[in-house]
Amino acid sequence: MNIHANARTCPKSRRLLVERIEDRRWSLAAAAAAAGVSERTAAKWLARWRAEGESGLGDRSSAPNARPTQLPPERVQAIEALRRLRMTAAEIAECLSLALSTVSRWLRKIGLGKLSRLEPPEPPNRYERKRPGELIHVDVKKLGRIRVPGHRMTGERSSQRKVTRDGRRVGAAGWEFVHVCVDDATRLAYVEVLADEKGETAAGFLRRAVEWFKSMGITVERVMSDNGSCYRSRIHATACRELELRHLFTRPYPAPHQRQGRALHQDTA
Repeated sequence: MNIHANARTCPKSRRLLVERIEDRRWSLAAAAAAAGVSERTAAKWLARWRAEGESGLGDRSSAPNARPTQLPPERVQAIEALRRLRMTAAEIAECLSLALSTVSRWLRKIGLGKLSRLEPPEPPNRYERKRPGELIHVDVKKLGRIRVPGHRMTGERSSQRKVTRDGRRVGAAGWEFVHVCVDDATRLAYVEVLADEKGETAAGFLRRAVEWFKSMGITVERVMSDNGSCYRSRIHATACRELELRHLFTRPYPAPHQRQGRALHQDTA
């Protein structure tokens, strides 16, 4: 039994209170004072003991007897059945003569707040190349520079003050561009931190990455990237032709359930 943290009594102390009144002939006021409760509380437990016996000394649920916001189980089942017919919350509310807010609340409770929850989850399309160098992935991650500790460490915000000169902001920390290349089969990675993510920079990184993989005994055949401007540039396409690489692009703007493990790409070779 879970006793409330602020409870003055427990089943054993209530039993002792009743025994003092019934068996030892204590007065109600004396027994209540000894238990550290009011006479009203002592009278309540005494009445429960006389009506129900030992079971009457246990805690009861604090939930109210009447809850207007609760729906009968059959109504909840009707809401779920109509939802599985792909009806909207407004249509269900009109069909069952319920408030839209009530239907929406119960749909969230049963886990059908969104129509997409009715769709069976699509299994991830996971794949892995069998041969090292058959496919490498390239991407760029932007990381903000941190010149000084922030206000959570120093306790003051002077480091965040914007300083402008001739209308232009100066002293901004800026970004670091982490160019990453990962082999699909072995997960062997080559990384460089560069100054930008322009096409010329990405092309130079690709050449150095291919050369590095070659030094590790891996001959690169294909490269996959997103549709970033640096990878769509002419200079990057020229680098791919010179290195005899087949360039694959991920499909732009995939649906949310297709972002994990999708191997949808477009060949531009």
